[in-house]
Amino acid sequence: MFLSRFLVKMAANNAVLNRLEQKGAEADQVIEYLKQQVALLKEKAILQASLREEKKLRVENAKLKKEIEGLKQELIQAEIRNGVKQVAVPPDTALSTASFSENAPQPTAVTASSGSKDQIKGEDEEKKKKEKVEKKGEKKEKKQQPAAGSTDAKPVDVSRLDLRVGCIITAEKHPDADTLYVEQVDVGEASPRTVVSGLVKHVPLDKMQNRMAVLLCNLKPAKMRGVVSQAMVMCASSPEKVEILAPPAGAVPGDRITFEGFPGDPEKELNPKKKIWEQIQPDLHTNDQCVATYKGVPFEVKGKGVCRAETMANSGIK
Repeated sequence: MFLSRFLVKMAANNAVLNRLEQKGAEADQVIEYLKQQVALLKEKAILQASLREEKKLRVENAKLKKEIEGLKQELIQAEIRNGVKQVAVPPDTALSTASFSENAPQPTAVTASSGSKDQIKGEDEEKKKKEKVEKKGEKKEKKQQPAAGSTDAKPVDVSRLDLRVGCIITAEKHPDADTLYVEQVDVGEASPRTVVSGLVKHVPLDKMQNRMAVLLCNLKPAKMRGVVSQAMVMCASSPEKVEILAPPAGAVPGDRITFEGFPGDPEKELNPKKKIWEQIQPDLHTNDQCVATYKGVPFEVKGKGVCRAETMANSGIK
């Protein structure tokens, strides 16, 4: 009886011991994991501290380089003033003291007093002022004397305008402007150009369809109420009336408008800052026979005739 109780008690103790051993093993695993985490945290902290230190050193290094460069420039200027000849050295060439002869003359050290430093500084500032004045003078001369062959050397006359015969294929009201038409115009190129014109009050919409016109094609494209206009329809114009200029019979889209006595090729694109169109436009008029002219010379399509307004004589053109 006693033996059986003893055996039961021993079995219970063994079970407790087994659980304790299992818990101990788990605790060891947790401790090992914690040790690893602590080691990782230490490494991370050391790395962050190293990065901060490296960044700090880089900043200090950059400052030192800047100071050294400034001192080097001061030394060079001082040597120049004392008659020491400067020798240009390629930037990639590494120099060592061994490369110089023992008998080579060494630069004389210059110790400047506060007074001499102020004098040197004043001389440097005066020299810089002179250089600035000289540079300004050179720039002014360059502006006053345009380079040979540049567009500024050409006379400002009608030969600079790219005036062509065009055909207004279609026109419709601008979606966001009551006074504007948006047209698709064939000017002899691979695809039609979009043109915006303020002609709603002067030309009925049905008269805008499939009609010939004269187009100025080298104005800088401009957005008009959200639509980019790539040319301008040329019209005889007065405060009361506007008429689209008509090219001669037989003219086709792309034909160039020329002017007797004004040879030359047009600009690729007129520079708005130079106001070329604004300088030429006041000399564009229709004559007493409604023919479009520049300084009295007709708008002409070679071999086909002249351009004219329908009824407007002695009117401005724009």
